[in-house]
Amino acid sequence: MIADVLKTGVAFFAAVVVQVTIVSSVAPGGGTADLVLVTLAAVALLRGAVFGAIAGFYAGFLLDAANLETLGVSSLLLTLAGYWIGRYGETTGRDRAHAPLVSIAVVTVLYVFGALALHGMLGESVSVQGGLRALPAQILLNLLLTVPVYALVRRLLAPAGRVPLQEVEFS
Repeated sequence: MIADVLKTGVAFFAAVVVQVTIVSSVAPGGGTADLVLVTLAAVALLRGAVFGAIAGFYAGFLLDAANLETLGVSSLLLTLAGYWIGRYGETTGRDRAHAPLVSIAVVTVLYVFGALALHGMLGESVSVQGGLRALPAQILLNLLLTVPVYALVRRLLAPAGRVPLQEVEFS
């Protein structure tokens, strides 16, 4: 369990650094991919609701600190996202091939609407029209990132004692 926490912490630190330095500057179609959200979805699907919520808070805090934004906004949104994606993974079965894609599509829409609403409640100026225009491109980019990131996180958080099917010998 401790190893999973350390691996997840390092993975989110790397995801935040890559998000802030590279991914957020690339905006094809007006939208940017959200590597942190995709990584959170993979972790929450594999480890459950509580682990997803804690990882979401950690990732959101790192993201707010790296972007020098209002502390707590991303933490709140990613905590909620991690919890509900983890619940989805616990109740529907993690081994379904469509679970990561469905969860990313839904949580991307909810994250954008939640961010717009939260920034509006805080009195910050937000462009609702700009956020909604970028939403289709953001969904598509997040879906493109989902399969490789999910495979990488699944490999990173695989149980140590699990033996691949090819290596099992029957006597």
